[in-house]
Amino acid sequence: MSHKRILLGLTIPFILGACSFTSLAAFVTTPTVAPSTGAPAIQANATATSIASTEPAPQSQTAQRILSLAPSNTEILFAVGAGSLLVGRDSYSTYPPEAASVPDIGGGFTSLNMELILSRKPDLVLASPLTPPEQIADLQKAGLNVTVLPNPKTFDDLYANLKTAGQLTGHESDASGLVDALKFRVEAVTSALAQVTQKPVVYYELDATDPGAPYTSGPDTFIDLIIRTAGGENFGANLKGDWVQISVEELLSRQPDLIVLGDNTYGGVTQDQLKGRAGWEALKAVQQNQIFIFNDDLVSRPGPRLVAGLEAMAKILHPDLVK
Repeated sequence: MSHKRILLGLTIPFILGACSFTSLAAFVTTPTVAPSTGAPAIQANATATSIASTEPAPQSQTAQRILSLAPSNTEILFAVGAGSLLVGRDSYSTYPPEAASVPDIGGGFTSLNMELILSRKPDLVLASPLTPPEQIADLQKAGLNVTVLPNPKTFDDLYANLKTAGQLTGHESDASGLVDALKFRVEAVTSALAQVTQKPVVYYELDATDPGAPYTSGPDTFIDLIIRTAGGENFGANLKGDWVQISVEELLSRQPDLIVLGDNTYGGVTQDQLKGRAGWEALKAVQQNQIFIFNDDLVSRPGPRLVAGLEAMAKILHPDLVK
């Protein structure tokens, strides 16, 4: 059975950040997979039905005591200068390091300590589209104000989430400044790659606990967005599903130009281990040593570090253009 800690974060799958893992096979049919250990969760941009509005909940004043149910939300709050307002966070919120000092209220996507949550007296709970509807219902029945920050599908969506967090917390100016800085960095990358015509095909590995049937990222995921914006083509772009299990035969028939190991982050997969897999020696990317280690947190949690993920990916794909 294949294992990995993909998803969760707001997932991120997705995810969602990281080590023993819960089966990714379950994720093919159920878009949330909770790690079986203390691995930080990751967020996927799969959709989920939620009874809470994704719009900022009406408030007579800005939030002063905030509880975050997703790693991405926690990162966003710190990024816009509102980290000091956090009175609770999910177990997978591990970044920035300051988040460790915020009380842990439970796994977010697995279980919540309602008694502890209520004792923290939050005036705002920031949830994820993948937060189980029953959890949101319980929070609302307890009289808590719940707002869901939607999973971004574009960088503009990310900027909107940052501005929403700024509005909710009275940090509009901080959020606006951050958005401007992130836009500048994204535009620097896209400008540097504007004339690129040769786009390498990138196989991004999420989990190869079963090396004969590894998981990769499908279309319309954060990873897909990053690869495309960084001047590449996602190997999984034509597959069905956000996180897809493929065969070695498919890899051999389509021959990706580059292999990026996101599963090094928590699975510890190395280039040498990949080279030693049966049948993988026939991949031209292996033969040409085009195998790269990547910090999966940068592309699996839909917070401001997505931009750092873009920069890191662009340097791998086009090192002559992006320094």
